[in-house]
Amino acid sequence: MSISNQTYKELAIPYFKESFDCIDEVMKELQIPYYLIGVSAIALQLLKEGVKPGRGTKDIDFAVMISSMKEYELISSKLEAKGFSKVAAPWTFYSDRFNVAIDVLPFGEVEENYTANFNERYTDLHVLGFREVLEEAVQIHIEEKIANIPPLPGMVILKLIAWSDRPEERENDLSDMLKIIQHYFDLKWDEIVEQHYDTLGEDPFDQLLIAAEVLGRNSRLYLQKSEAISTRVLKVLETNLEEASRSTIAKEWARKLDTDIEYAFTLLNAFYKGITNKL
Repeated sequence: MSISNQTYKELAIPYFKESFDCIDEVMKELQIPYYLIGVSAIALQLLKEGVKPGRGTKDIDFAVMISSMKEYELISSKLEAKGFSKVAAPWTFYSDRFNVAIDVLPFGEVEENYTANFNERYTDLHVLGFREVLEEAVQIHIEEKIANIPPLPGMVILKLIAWSDRPEERENDLSDMLKIIQHYFDLKWDEIVEQHYDTLGEDPFDQLLIAAEVLGRNSRLYLQKSEAISTRVLKVLETNLEEASRSTIAKEWARKLDTDIEYAFTLLNAFYKGITNKL
């Protein structure tokens, strides 16, 4: 499905096209596979389905599959030649011209124990889940270009892992996960009827709870791919399901939904029920 010029505007991401063009030119020149990830990818995926973005961002995140840090140094030099400069984190580049920051996160053979080492101020970057999730990447056409992005269940897994790494810095990850749940019932209605009909008979009938459970079922694929992903994700979920009053995820979801924490806790439990389902 092609996305028109108007879509760039609807994405509500300043200088998204210009930043994307720079990355696309560099990666094609170096013949390095790359992927759009993060909130921009979620916005683009939802926009394809007719859902306009809720929050704007100046951050645009990419993942690049490389075999050595020498390749990453080449990427850095090419981006610097296009006016992007490095900032505090060695994987972040900032453009004064566009007033936008982009994160370029390496994964692939460069990883060691799910970590990319930079040997700088920030010594490592955790990339658990990138390889498994991006194996399932989908393509979205943007005019003459193609964005490779994670499917929504994979994005939920990446968001959950990223939040668990640095919960004090990444509260938006929980909001992004909730936004996917809020739209998942409508996006996957045909699939729900055909493959998850059992969820429709639950009492009371609640679209959010059904969406959370089905999203969990679809996210289970990535737990089956990797014991490390399974261990991390289940630990985070189970820790947050010990008690509603101490669940950071439930508290944030309750705040965003303007509801009581018990309902948000039930919503998280529905996702957990789906992801542990033995279908």
